[in-house]
Order: sequence, then C-alpha cells, then structure tokens
Amino acid sequence: MKKAIIYLVLFLFFSVTSWSQGNGNSSIPLIGENAPSFTAESTNGKIVFPKDFAHQWKILFSHPADFTPVCSSEILELANKQDEFDKLNTKILVLSADGVENHKQWIESLESLNYKNRSTEKIKFPLIGDKDRSIAKKYGMIQPSTNSSKDVRGVFIIDPNDKIRAFFFYPMNTGRNIDEIKRTLIAMQTSDKDNVLTPANWEPGDDVMVPYNNSSGEKDNVAVSNPDMYHVAWYMYFKKLKL
Repeated sequence: MKKAIIYLVLFLFFSVTSWSQGNGNSSIPLIGENAPSFTAESTNGKIVFPKDFAHQWKILFSHPADFTPVCSSEILELANKQDEFDKLNTKILVLSADGVENHKQWIESLESLNYKNRSTEKIKFPLIGDKDRSIAKKYGMIQPSTNSSKDVRGVFIIDPNDKIRAFFFYPMNTGRNIDEIKRTLIAMQTSDKDNVLTPANWEPGDDVMVPYNNSSGEKDNVAVSNPDMYHVAWYMYFKKLKL
C-alpha cells in the first residue's frame, strides 16, 4: 500500500511537470524585464531574437492568424511607415500563429493591393512563424484555459538593451493605431535622450516636462529664471523642446 502511494505521488509529480513544460510560460513579460528570447523561421530567414537586433529598438507585433481582415490592414499600415521606423533605429517584426509558407502567400497578396489609393508596398520586415504558438506563450498571449490564438494581438516595444519598455493588447475586432505606437516610441526615445517626461497627449515637437521633486512647494528660482522653462504649478515644470 505504501509503495502504491509513493508511485502515485511520483506519477502525479511527473505529469504536472510535463504539463507545465508543455504549456510553457504564459505570463506577460513586464516593463523593465528582459524580452523573452527565441529562435524561429521567418519570411526573411532564420531569426535569433533579440540577438540579431542588438543596439536597436524593436517592436514585436503579433497576430492570431494570416489573412484576417483587421490584421491585414495593420500590416499594410506598417509597410507604409517602415522607412519611418528605420529612421528611428527601430526594427519591426511581425509574429503570426501560422506557418512561414502561409505568411509568404499572405505577403504576396498584401503587396498586390491598392490600399487607401496608395501605391502598392513591399513588405520588408519579417513575418515570423509560430504555428506551435511557443513564442506567443513566452510573451503571455496564450491563455492556458483556452489555448486559443485569438488573444495573440499584442505589441511589445523593446529597447536597445533588450528590455520591455511598453506593451499593448487589442481585441480582434479593433485595429491598432500605428501612429500612436510610433508616437509612444518617439516619446520614450526623447525621454531617454534628454532625461525629460512627456505629458498627456504629447506629440513630437511639443514641450516636455522635467522631473521635479520639491515636495515643499517652494519655487525653483533656477528653473523659473531659465527662459526655456515655465511652470503651471510647483510640481509641474515644462521645458521648451529644441529640435
């Protein structure tokens, strides 16, 4: 009887361990954490992420399947702005829970479309195959309770040090705003470069905010006397952004 109980405990232990390993990590990597690494095939060849994109910003877009209407519109908008992201030292990568051969067919179709009366676009960024959803699991986009790819609709902005700096999730029926993602990227790059903050609704070229920790409420005479700075309250100081 005692041996039977021991065997049962061991069986349950190894079963749970095997199940956990098979399901992988389903938690979302948080801001400041290392971006989960992976090796995968893509429409641009084999990718070792993030190693292949060292010292660059990276934005990982994800999709639940190829040839879905909302996702197709998003990739066309990304293609339209891919040169703008290049100028920001940022590489675009697209993950979809289908195979690479299917990705190639999707790209071929998208590159033939006359979308918004614009000329056709060549899609230069890679589409990564994730048919087994292993990468989506690493990025917390597969819920263990359903194992469905419908939630593979995340965007992860990753800095040159391979740290997660921002992430967004969208439902399948709501298209992502590529301009907003680009604005967020520029805001973070501006903050890193100039040690400033960006206020609500900030757009590139707008005035920025400066860190201020004077909890006593006394005026900072140096800041007030600086012609490039102004304040609306003792805890809200602004600086004119010089381009």
